[in-house]
Amino acid sequence: MKIDIPNWLIIAGGCGQIFTALVYPYIRHKVFDWYTDVKQLKPLNQEIAKTYGRYIQGLNFSFGLIAIIITDDLKNGTNLAIAITALIAAYWVGKVATQIAYYPMYDIPKKFIFKWGGYGMNLLFVLFAVVYSLLLIQNIMS
Repeated sequence: MKIDIPNWLIIAGGCGQIFTALVYPYIRHKVFDWYTDVKQLKPLNQEIAKTYGRYIQGLNFSFGLIAIIITDDLKNGTNLAIAITALIAAYWVGKVATQIAYYPMYDIPKKFIFKWGGYGMNLLFVLFAVVYSLLLIQNIMS
């Protein structure tokens, strides 16, 4: 079985990852009122939480840029392509698994835009997990 992920799908995934990075501050602030919760932590823990939030945002943006700028290199079957696609696939598969395991316990605000936005974001996360997992398999098999 030969897998060939089209470049347009990788680029679309890259654009989606950049979108998630750009919308992340809005979601933290407007949807989840995250900063109010963070203010209840000790000062060091506040900074740690904010730093990890920036890491997530930076990784999403960086993975998107990689997908858009070096699309062909992500598909060439080299050890580096395998390593990068494995990293990105593991990141998004882990994100989806976390969403399924932990997030249903929490209430998302009931506004129409937040409800449908949540569905849209979850679909994007699944898309990223599937695309990069298939890309990893493609690289391993080449």
